[in-house]
Amino acid sequence: MNKNLLTKKREHLFSILEEYGALVVAYSGGVDSSFLLAVAHEALKKNLVAVTASSPVHPEWERRSATAFARQLGVEHILIPSREMSRLEFRSNTKDRCYFCKKYLCEDLLKIAGDRGIEHVAHGANIDDFDDFRPGFAAAREMGITSPLVDAGLTKNDIRMLSKQMNLNTWNTPPMACLATRIPYGTPITPKDLKMVEQAEQVLWGYGFTGCRVRKHGNVARIEVDTGDVQRFLDQEMRSAIVEKLMKIGFLHVAVDLEGYRQGSMNRDLAT
Repeated sequence: MNKNLLTKKREHLFSILEEYGALVVAYSGGVDSSFLLAVAHEALKKNLVAVTASSPVHPEWERRSATAFARQLGVEHILIPSREMSRLEFRSNTKDRCYFCKKYLCEDLLKIAGDRGIEHVAHGANIDDFDDFRPGFAAAREMGITSPLVDAGLTKNDIRMLSKQMNLNTWNTPPMACLATRIPYGTPITPKDLKMVEQAEQVLWGYGFTGCRVRKHGNVARIEVDTGDVQRFLDQEMRSAIVEKLMKIGFLHVAVDLEGYRQGSMNRDLAT
């Protein structure tokens, strides 16, 4: 992208945030919400609160990274227990799962904002997010949660480039999504399954497969990695070690998806 245009988008975002006066940010610790938080801190200084939901659907390492980043910025950071796993409409894992999860989170964010007299609550949606099935965005819009990155016309690549310019260590963080996205629609979500997925992906990260996904189909682990990394599974020693570790976690079968990693691959079920 033209550097001047990128700079103008950042300036536009800054002006949007500055007009808020004060802001609560739904902060996951990913590339988008970290960038939003960093620019909001520049614009609003102390009139800013970051809120992170603690839940089995989010890996523990993600929570620790979010806490460290907010502390580094000097932003007030609140960890709250999420409520989605206590609700049947989420655990039953219908196509509207994300809608309910986002709705519960938005309710909590709005309460925190109201208690502090803050009018605006924002999340880190960007332009590219609209290319996939995202029912959670509908819940956010319905509840008046703003999307400053969208309003500023920022894409995921824009955010990564600007994050790198700002020396944010999150600029090249692999795409993150809640662990529930690893479970096929219609299969009830359980804490045990979420923990198995989290542990399996940690194993793959340990072997250098960043940005991977382990989709859980019953007792089968279907591994998605970048297509350029699929070849690495031909190494017998590494493959045997990964299979052994995943079986210790509780999987009975381990498979590698030849298509490689695809964002939202479970959403194919919605078209059938």
